[in-house]
Amino acid sequence: MRPDFFKRGFFDGGGSIAAVVAPVLIVLVAFPLLFVLLQAVFPDIALGSFADPFGRFVETLSDPRLVRWTLNTLMLGVCVVVGAFVVAVPLGILRGLFRVPGGGFWDLVFLVPFTIPPYIAALGWIMTLQPRGYLEQVSGVNAGAFLFSFQGVVFVMTLNVFPVVYFAVSRMVATIGGRYVEAARVAGSTPVRAFWRITLPLSTPAIAASLLLVFAMAIEEFGTPAALAARSGFLVLVTGIERHLSDYPIDLPSASLLSTILVLMAMTAFIIQHRVVSRRDFRTISGKPGAQDLLPLGVWRIPVVILFAVVGLLGAVTPVAAVMLTASTRTISGGLAVDNFSTVHFAEIFANSGGAMEALGTSLGLGVAAALITGLLGTLTAYVVVRQRHLGARILDFLTMIPNTIPGIVVAVGLILAWTQPWLPATPYNGIGILVLAYCCLLLPYPVRYANAALRQIGPSLEDAARVSGARHITVFFRILTPLILPSVIAAMLLVFAVAARELVATILLAPLGTKTVALFIWRQFEQGSVGLGMAMSAMAIAITMTIPIAVAIWTRKRGQMF
Repeated sequence: MRPDFFKRGFFDGGGSIAAVVAPVLIVLVAFPLLFVLLQAVFPDIALGSFADPFGRFVETLSDPRLVRWTLNTLMLGVCVVVGAFVVAVPLGILRGLFRVPGGGFWDLVFLVPFTIPPYIAALGWIMTLQPRGYLEQVSGVNAGAFLFSFQGVVFVMTLNVFPVVYFAVSRMVATIGGRYVEAARVAGSTPVRAFWRITLPLSTPAIAASLLLVFAMAIEEFGTPAALAARSGFLVLVTGIERHLSDYPIDLPSASLLSTILVLMAMTAFIIQHRVVSRRDFRTISGKPGAQDLLPLGVWRIPVVILFAVVGLLGAVTPVAAVMLTASTRTISGGLAVDNFSTVHFAEIFANSGGAMEALGTSLGLGVAAALITGLLGTLTAYVVVRQRHLGARILDFLTMIPNTIPGIVVAVGLILAWTQPWLPATPYNGIGILVLAYCCLLLPYPVRYANAALRQIGPSLEDAARVSGARHITVFFRILTPLILPSVIAAMLLVFAVAARELVATILLAPLGTKTVALFIWRQFEQGSVGLGMAMSAMAIAITMTIPIAVAIWTRKRGQMF
């Protein structure tokens, strides 16, 4: 008979599952983050020494670049939040309250910027606005000075992230419904007063949560600032960390301290989000409002459609078109001439020029591995979290939430520090396994949250009936619960695959020498001047990252699932 500890408390209702999940999460999430903090405090921890604690604090914190990088990061995050608010909140409110012509079509268009890897969108804008870019060839306007500046970075990043706010606000406003506004008008209120007193307060949690999420995404983004602003001297913490790790001599203590600052900034954003949402408690008391009570636009119909079209043109059509045009031309200098169009770059991709097919195969393999591991681990973790109410379950839940608040570059730094310790008997570092660890750590929250939501919709009666019939917990989990939540888990795994297959920043820092992935291939082709070949691979990456999320959305909608 097992000891009483394994029968009670943390291990009730699935002890063997918890016993497997806990150490894996500790190794996957807590271990690298711990070494980021240790390296920041103990400069020689990489040598296995705890000597000279805080020895590099004064030197690193007194570096004038640190203040500039931190202020630049904060300024970039705030400006992107303002830009996303200006662009997305009006669009979301219009979409949620009014009968916007082609509303479903615009939702699909606005999903495109979110599915395009940010660094690819930035490269597309470079081809459009740089000197002799597509805009200048068509209109004679040279916007290169604007693009390669702080304002250009904010512009491009805003167009990348505004869908986060748009979909949150539009869904919330649609859930509130227009009938409350109509009721207020019947009671004598003006439309403007009804909006300010009813619709906007009820939408505040969604607006606050999405904007703070945008802030966290903006301060951890590497590709766009590195591609657009680094050449003009505008550096942020993320690019500063990358320089400490890539420029000789490598400075691990400074990179760790900068990573710690970045983590604190991201966590502060999430804490503020929680406090804003929890302190402003607006709710309806008359049941679930109908989302179908959309109001007519009247004379504003055409201006609203024009507004949606302009944002769609800038956010979705322009970067994708730039990628496709560049991939389909023989030379950049040849411009938009008919005789310059060719499929030669796609032919080079399929001919494995520069290891293109090898890179594609490696990325697809890494994506599949990350999807399978996070799918299984996320499902097991969600089961423990949902079915148990003990401190251990809450700790596991917290560990799965940490990657949401940790920038990808910090995860990469943590993995470098954790798995290069001299006392380790074996290490995945300098092998393809380190990339799998990075992707699993970064993307684990997707399967956990999807499985968590699905499990909460399944009552415990099915498990109780199976237990009465003599089934063990592990049998109940795999034979009863898993088939019921499988659609949600598969949807999450497909999203993990799409993101992992084109991940950039962790791949740049962790990929073993000679390893080729889609992101590395694209980035290095641009560094080497092979823009057409890089854009051809970018087109394939866009096809992967756009097709899978759209397919997931259609599939889950057909099954009646809401995420």
